[in-house]
Amino acid sequence: MAEPNFVDYVKIFCRSGKGGAGSSHLRREKYVPKGGPDGGDGGRGGHVILKGNNQLWTLLHLKFRKHIMAENGSNGAGALKTGADGKDVVVEVPLGTVARNGKTEKVLFEIVDHDDEKILVKGGRGGLGNTHFKSPTNQTPKYAQPGEPGSEDRYILELKVLADVGLVGFPNAGKSTLLSVVSSAKPRIANYPFTTLVPNLGIVSYRDYKSFIMADIPGIIEGAHEGKGLGLRFLKHIERNSMLLFLIPSDSADIYKEYNILLGELEKYNPELLDKKRILAISKSDFLDEELKNEIKKDLPAIPWCFISSVTSEGITDLKDLIWNELSQRVILAS
Repeated sequence: MAEPNFVDYVKIFCRSGKGGAGSSHLRREKYVPKGGPDGGDGGRGGHVILKGNNQLWTLLHLKFRKHIMAENGSNGAGALKTGADGKDVVVEVPLGTVARNGKTEKVLFEIVDHDDEKILVKGGRGGLGNTHFKSPTNQTPKYAQPGEPGSEDRYILELKVLADVGLVGFPNAGKSTLLSVVSSAKPRIANYPFTTLVPNLGIVSYRDYKSFIMADIPGIIEGAHEGKGLGLRFLKHIERNSMLLFLIPSDSADIYKEYNILLGELEKYNPELLDKKRILAISKSDFLDEELKNEIKKDLPAIPWCFISSVTSEGITDLKDLIWNELSQRVILAS
C-alpha cells in the first residue's frame, strides 16, 4: 500500500435525518359525517451507520468526504398511512476503527467484526398521528406530534490495525525484511531508519493451510511515548495486536537492555500492553556461530525466543511454530 494512501485518522461532520411529522387528518367519507381522526405517524429520520468491512485497510475513502447526511423521514398521512423512514447512510470502515466524539474525544464504540453495524448518529423519531390522542372526552383531536429533529456533530474515526502478531523493534531491526520473507507483503526495505512510515500487514501461511496476520509497525525509538520519532502516531496500532514479536538484531550492543527500552516505551504509552503475549526473535543470526549464540543466550529475557535470519531463512520455521503455539494457547485460554 502506498504511503500517501494509508489514512488512519479522519474528522467528519455527520447529520442524521429528522423525523417526519404525524398527521392530524380527520376521516371524511360520504355517509360518514363523523369519521374521527385517522392521521398516520411520521417516518423515522435516517441513521448514520458504521459498518465493518474486512476488505478495507485504510480510511482513505473518507479523507475528502467531510460531510455525511442522512435523509429526513416523510410525514404521516390520512387513512392511517405512516410516512416512509428516511434512508440510512451506511459508511463502510476497516476492522479496528474506533469512533470518538469530535469535541470530547470520548470513545463511542469500535468496529471489530466484518459486517458489524453500529449507529453513529441516530435519526429523529417520527411524530405520532392524531389517532393516538383520541379519548372519550376528545374524540376528534386536531393536533399531532411533530417529528424529532435529527442530531449533528463532529466525529473522529481512528484506525487501529488489527493483527494476530505485531512486530516491535527499533528502526532497521529487520521487521520489514522478515514480513517480506514470511508473507507476500512487499514493504519498502532500505538500510536507513524509518523506512517504514505506515503499518504493513501480511498473511503468514502455516502448516495444514493455517495462517495468521502479522503487522509491521513503524520503528519505535526511546521517548516514542512522548511523540518522539513517529511516536504516538503508530504506538496505537500495537494495541490491536494479539501478540507482540520483539525483533532485535544480533549485532545489538545489549539485547536485554534494548528489549527493556522497547518494553518501557510500551508501558509508558499503555500499561495494558504488558498483558499481551511476548516473543523475542534475534534477527541477523546468520552472522553468529554457536559460541556467540551461547553467549547471547545467557542474557536473554525470560520469554520465548529464537534466533532467525531473514536472508538465509534460518529459524523461520521455528519462529512460525513458536508464534502458532502461543496463539493457540491464547485461544484455549479464551474459550
